[in-house]
Amino acid sequence: MIKEFRDFIAKGNVMDLAVGIIIGAAFTAIVNSLVADIINPIIGLIIGGVDFSNLYYVMSGTVPEGAGLQTAKDSGAAVFAYGSFITAIINFLIIAFVVFLLVKAVNSIKDRAMRKGEEVPSAPKGPTQEELLTDIRNILASGNSNVPPANAASPTMPAE
Repeated sequence: MIKEFRDFIAKGNVMDLAVGIIIGAAFTAIVNSLVADIINPIIGLIIGGVDFSNLYYVMSGTVPEGAGLQTAKDSGAAVFAYGSFITAIINFLIIAFVVFLLVKAVNSIKDRAMRKGEEVPSAPKGPTQEELLTDIRNILASGNSNVPPANAASPTMPAE
């Protein structure tokens, strides 16, 4: 059982997955900062200074007027934090777009590497110069110009 586990862990796919998860966690922090610190303020400025992270609806309980989301949650009121949901949607769209760009870049690099590794197909191979000369020699040696060449791939010479 330990050997099977060791073999499972040693597989390349598992190690790639582990690296992907670690990079993904770090990448998530970057995207969250991008959304919270750059994109949301710009969107808020465009639509009139609205901060998405503090948008909520009080379903039950009392919350002081103009209180932020954290204050509303701390007061024990049941709040519907739709601003957080909007932020999560924006995060998802940004992450999906960046992953799309990464996959597109990797596929482009793979395509270029594949094209570089492929050989350019050459023209179909015909008889070599030596084969043609051998055919001519054989025809001349036989004294019969109507004899077809020994190599079937070589062109036949016209009769005189």
